Amino acid sequence: MFLSTVQRVPAILSVTEFTDPGCPFAFSAEPSRWRTRWLYADHELDWRPRMVVLARTAEEYAAKGITPEIAAGGAEQLSEAYGMPMFSGVRDRVPGTLPACTAVVATRLHAPEHEAGMLRRLRLRQFNGENLDEASTITHAAQDVGLDPETVTGWMDELDVKAAVEADATAARHPAPAALVLDHKLADWESGRRYTCPSWELVPGDNDAATQVVPGFQPFAVYDVVLANLLPGVERRADATSVTEVLAWAGEPMAAAEVAAVCAIERDEAIDQLADSGATRIPWGNGALWELG
Repeated sequence: MFLSTVQRVPAILSVTEFTDPGCPFAFSAEPSRWRTRWLYADHELDWRPRMVVLARTAEEYAAKGITPEIAAGGAEQLSEAYGMPMFSGVRDRVPGTLPACTAVVATRLHAPEHEAGMLRRLRLRQFNGENLDEASTITHAAQDVGLDPETVTGWMDELDVKAAVEADATAARHPAPAALVLDHKLADWESGRRYTCPSWELVPGDNDAATQVVPGFQPFAVYDVVLANLLPGVERRADATSVTEVLAWAGEPMAAAEVAAVCAIERDEAIDQLADSGATRIPWGNGALWELG
């Protein structure tokens, strides 16, 4: 289940997304990411995820005063507001995200065609109640994308992988000057301000324009305006005309909110159409994912 790959090809716009598989805001922003990918074909956007590493350990979250009860309440509120299926039970801890971030970066360096898939599977499993700091979660995610879990674990121990993780985390903690203007979209760390998830840096392939920055969780309209200005000559794809068309294009299970975003319809309408289409409903978090067949 969940087997798919994404190949990187030459693009006219590079989108660096600072994110973390454990961030509920980043998960809530997935509908916007899917809609962006639909409107602008993959040969036009080169998507490059970089890991923020929100907390290295559960103890780090606890030291910040983020308790399992607070995390559960936040997940419930975000799920209700944005429609993404999230486990909202109280865990025994708020899991650190460093192991999962390391797995994503290891996949980037060794099997880049699976990087996006690894990030997606870790994120989905986190919000289905698995803990990102447990080896079993990384094992399951590796299997989802068709990688050998022991091989991935071996990659994670390599010095160049650990250095690349630290480079990601450092970059996330040095936001672009334009991002500093929107300080409310940033967060504290011990030496200053950092990007929150998801934050985008967009660079045209011809480098004739300056980097555009979209820091923090934003409504889709913000991305829409920035992309329209960066890609004025690109003809965007029309909205999807059916929910099955979206599922076939994605090649993996999606939440109704994600399908709705691509089709430009309401989530309830997407749920009705998914149910009528014969798509398979997979219970997930406090809701469901949908897949063809």
